[in-house]
Amino acid sequence: VQLQASGGGLVQAGGPLTLSCAASGRAFSSYVMGWFRQAPGKEREFVGYINRSYGTSYADSVKGRFTISRDDVKNTVSLQMNSLKPEDTAVYYCAAAGAWSSNGALYKAPTRYAYWGQGTQVTVSS
Repeated sequence: VQLQASGGGLVQAGGPLTLSCAASGRAFSSYVMGWFRQAPGKEREFVGYINRSYGTSYADSVKGRFTISRDDVKNTVSLQMNSLKPEDTAVYYCAAAGAWSSNGALYKAPTRYAYWGQGTQVTVSS
């Protein structure tokens, strides 16, 4: 599967921004779709994921502010970000994991994901 992320940009603190990730290839609905981010000088960190049953999990730092959704007809996954903070500034990546596990904690690790988009920059100004 190939992933293409879009929607990044410059936004003021407190504002909203929605990222999209378009997938090509078969069996999109079978993938767990994750979002990660990487700030300069930092490791890539988990933001959230949505599984095949539309269940979601989020990092504590974004819980209550970010929402992940998916459209298995259009083969897209979105990351709606509200109440953005300067510390949310990073390159955001969407990723797809094809190997299913009932242990949701596994999907918080980048190594679980076999496919990655190219990343889209989000900059939050204070």
